[in-house]
Amino acid sequence: MSASRNTRRIVAAVAASVALVGAAALPAAADGHHRDGNSRRSSIVIGKVQYDSPGRDDRSNRSLNAEWVEVKNTGRKAVNLRGFTLTDKQGNRYRFEGLRLDGRSSVKVHTGKGRDSSHDVYQDRRNYVWDSRDTATLRSDRGHVIDTRSWGKRGR
Repeated sequence: MSASRNTRRIVAAVAASVALVGAAALPAAADGHHRDGNSRRSSIVIGKVQYDSPGRDDRSNRSLNAEWVEVKNTGRKAVNLRGFTLTDKQGNRYRFEGLRLDGRSSVKVHTGKGRDSSHDVYQDRRNYVWDSRDTATLRSDRGHVIDTRSWGKRGR
């Protein structure tokens, strides 16, 4: 009987320690997973960035439009980008107006002037936005950060 009692005590001690280890590990994993407060990841991300317009920087509309940021929908379902914003480190902001981005597609946000389409939209600016050291931040219509992308050396 005493061997059976000892076996039960050992099994109970092992079960208790497994439960404690599991309880201690669970909050750490959950904390790392929900950094932005959302349990879902967005299918909308910042893709490629052309921050330095090829050729001379003469501030022509052609040169301004050669500077762009790509916004991609990596999911299968279309997403309405109405009210989403794209900003740079200096606070320049572009607000999407009623653009429906199909699944597995992208749109380029150009700096200069042009006619908006489903693949290209224009900020209608006369000055360059994206510096050689910058950060693009995409926010939802509620102001939540969806994605960020930085390039160039950190600091100035």
